[in-house]
Amino acid sequence: MAERAAKPSAENLTGVMHNQLFQLPDPFPLESGQLVAGAQVAYRTWGQLNAARDNVVWVCHALTANADVLDWWPGLFGAGCFFDPADWFIVCANVLGSCYGSTCPLSADPATGQGRFQEFPLVTIRDMAAAHESLRQELGLAHIHTLIGGSLGGQQALEWAVSNPEVIGHLVVIATSARHSAWGIAFNEAQRLAIEADATYHENRPGGGDAGLAAARAVALLSYRGYEAYANTQTDPDPERLRGFRASSYQRYQGNKLVARFDAYSYVVLTRAMDSHNLGRGRGGVAAALAGIRARTLVLGITSDVLFPVSEQHALAEGIAGAVYNELDSGFGHDGFLLETSKITQSLELFYAAALAA
Repeated sequence: MAERAAKPSAENLTGVMHNQLFQLPDPFPLESGQLVAGAQVAYRTWGQLNAARDNVVWVCHALTANADVLDWWPGLFGAGCFFDPADWFIVCANVLGSCYGSTCPLSADPATGQGRFQEFPLVTIRDMAAAHESLRQELGLAHIHTLIGGSLGGQQALEWAVSNPEVIGHLVVIATSARHSAWGIAFNEAQRLAIEADATYHENRPGGGDAGLAAARAVALLSYRGYEAYANTQTDPDPERLRGFRASSYQRYQGNKLVARFDAYSYVVLTRAMDSHNLGRGRGGVAAALAGIRARTLVLGITSDVLFPVSEQHALAEGIAGAVYNELDSGFGHDGFLLETSKITQSLELFYAAALAA
């Protein structure tokens, strides 16, 4: 997916992108029953709160993104965009377990002074939403006008809207689900198998598993785009070629690109978190959980998305009272949630116009 940032180091985890840091309640309790000592969340804000304090937009980022939403979602966030910091107070927090400033497998355990690596505890989507909620309270934000996220970010947004329904005014979720599918879990497991097959991953050190991470990204790309997208962009123009195909070099390039900016241990933690996503766990099922969402909701599906097919978006819209469903006609597959910003903007304009008229 088209998310950009420089690779953090174990020595300078807190210096990436001039993040602000929030210390979570210590120790921070996880859904599994485990505790994380000394946990922190990195976040960034743009714009100013208005007098009524009702112009907050909170962004939940996807798998390998970070707190700098203006960098990885250009065209939707930034000057002259739908979510312009001149009008909105924008907040984006890096998820627990990610290597962009929040506590992650590379972070030193206060008890030992060493990174936890493979010993880092299981973090769920519910834990991520709980960390967001702690930060919201710390920032003194009584109400979030719009909560928005795509993919894993959409899973976080849904979880938060279920667990704290009175806080969220408008909910926008793109290419996501109420429960991570067996298909999605299988893709994630294939990626983790690639990482675990890299002997350096088991050395529990910064840079461990990098070759496996490159292979994992190559697997992931197949779910982010799809047959038609590869046919249109990666078919080799030379019919006589026997090796060195464009599609092959693209897979290697994208794998190495992720290695340059991300960490294999965090990747394992975050894909496991995605697998854990189930709004209905402990709530009487998915339908009961969705029925508890009070926010005005816009659900966006992508026609060519094979990872989160439109059937999952239809199920969300049907389960949330009054939800609006729109479909983005895109050839970019799942990555359309990052790339089709003009079409997303059009859907947002219609959604907000209808909300104001109600």
